[in-house]
Amino acid sequence: QVQLAESGGGSVQAGGSLRLSCVRSGNDGLKMCMGWFRQVPGHQREGVARICPNDIKYYYDSMEDRFTISEDRGRNTVFLQMNSLKPEDSGTYFCVGDWRGGDTFRWWGQGTQVTVSS
Repeated sequence: QVQLAESGGGSVQAGGSLRLSCVRSGNDGLKMCMGWFRQVPGHQREGVARICPNDIKYYYDSMEDRFTISEDRGRNTVFLQMNSLKPEDSGTYFCVGDWRGGDTFRWWGQGTQVTVSS
């Protein structure tokens, strides 16, 4: 069983930045691809980015323009740096782990809320 604990969400004005963190536990050192999804009100849940043990990163759509995923494997932590935030980025951000192909991840965190005001 793997647990994912997100933190770093909050409220910010448009143009601001936030850094989300996700601590992974319970995997006994097993390497896995990690990532972030988000649920924006009125939209389907969508992928943001993923990072794999070989350091290959993938960004969904145009997310790379303002978002950066990174990982500290020594601390089993994955980060999402979000810059130039827009009100439409508001929503719940989920940490995910153990990529199974496509948009499928085995493990999901509880989510952290991001609110961007105009």
